[in-house]
Amino acid sequence: MPEGKLSPNDDHDPAAYEGTFYAQVGGRETFAKLAEAFYDSVGQDLEFRAMYPETDLRPATMRLQLFLEQYWGGPKTYSERRGHPRLRMRHVPYTINSHNRDTWLKHMRIAVDSLELPPLQEATLWDYFDRAAHSLMNAPDQ
Repeated sequence: MPEGKLSPNDDHDPAAYEGTFYAQVGGRETFAKLAEAFYDSVGQDLEFRAMYPETDLRPATMRLQLFLEQYWGGPKTYSERRGHPRLRMRHVPYTINSHNRDTWLKHMRIAVDSLELPPLQEATLWDYFDRAAHSLMNAPDQ
């Protein structure tokens, strides 16, 4: 199955995730919207877009969606397809200095804001993205 598509087997029973952050924020629909908004924003930033080697951002959008769904207590589809997330290892090929971190965060801020989540859920989600972006830095500023 192409990486950018979900199969019918990927449509897990939402009741299985009751009580998780994934379910609290709206499940698959919310994380699909977040990933799409993020990559729509990235796609409009020619300088930052150059960091993404794929000409089609749909596979990257799907990977982000599936990763976030799994991280927040939803389906384990990401690991089933790609193995352990290994975020630091997967980002080693890219220069992530404070400028690139802040640019990534700018695009993610746009995506998070597009969700119009309640304040506590928004803060929880944003705290994760901020910490993750800082933890993935692998290059000094130039």
